[in-house]
Amino acid sequence: MDIFENKNRTELSELGEFGLIDHLTKNIKIHNDTTLKGVGDDAAVIENNADEVTLITTDMLVEGVHFDLTYMPLKHLGYKAIVVNLSDICAMNGKPKQVFVSMALSNRFSLEAVEELYTGMLLACQQYKVDLAGGDTTSSTSGLVLSITATGTTQKGNQVYRDGAKPNDLVCVTGDLGSAYLGLQILEREKQIYIENPGVQPDLEGFDYILERQLKPEARVDIIDLLAEMGVKPTSMIDVSDGLSSELLHICKQSAVGCTIYEDKLPIDPVAYDTARELNLDPTTCMLNGGEDYELLFTVSIDDFDKIKHNPSITIIGHITLKDEGANLVPANGPVIPLKAQGWNALS
Repeated sequence: MDIFENKNRTELSELGEFGLIDHLTKNIKIHNDTTLKGVGDDAAVIENNADEVTLITTDMLVEGVHFDLTYMPLKHLGYKAIVVNLSDICAMNGKPKQVFVSMALSNRFSLEAVEELYTGMLLACQQYKVDLAGGDTTSSTSGLVLSITATGTTQKGNQVYRDGAKPNDLVCVTGDLGSAYLGLQILEREKQIYIENPGVQPDLEGFDYILERQLKPEARVDIIDLLAEMGVKPTSMIDVSDGLSSELLHICKQSAVGCTIYEDKLPIDPVAYDTARELNLDPTTCMLNGGEDYELLFTVSIDDFDKIKHNPSITIIGHITLKDEGANLVPANGPVIPLKAQGWNALS
């Protein structure tokens, strides 16, 4: 069976990460009625009984691609590896329950180093009350590779996909944006200084918040509880791992809609804003394209405006429009700018 018909060599960089995913998954057929949602969202949705569905997601972290052990402590890496998967469960409006950890290790890692990594994982499991329920370990000839699978649950019908946004829905985001990216820029700056002057100690004073956002992010399980308490079910939702622009374009593409967001509504922490200026970076660009914030981006019916308008954990940044209006940013000054997916791309 010849599913793919490519006759010539095509470089993966031509497609990019999401183009590759779209290409590989376009011919997938679902064979089981219990698979309510397969590829194409933050997690798969599996029916397990009349009242509840199981959510399953997996993510891989590769040394030199997703993390740099020059400045990423192993304990923080273990914690972050778990959290980024729990975030995908939250993005489906679910609560995480179990994780499965597989890792490939080179012989440069000692037992004590692996213990440090595992300690971070177990701390995350304790923080979020999830069970480390299995996994696999093997050797590697090229550094450290982590593959984490997370499961969770939600009430059947309560799961939220990326494809439910409707015109006039409000576009909302939790927390603040751009901090993780700017924390990474500080770490990279200090790494370069260290390479050139090994005797110089890193200058990280005053950057605690943005460094923590990069090295030790948190999954917004609290928002899932908050939305339930407010009686609000998002019409679509995704977590901000690759950058606000990329995630918003995912929602627009899968919901067949457009959007308008406003620069002066985008939430940024004062330390992140000042750091961007110090590094000669545009704060708005950092918020739109930085990624790794692991906040939740979601849409809600305009009927729910009164329920969310005064909540300090949620910022309304715009609204959904008709598809032919496109996805646009309204700057504080100047003409409307089309949004582009310029965030993290593992294959570029």
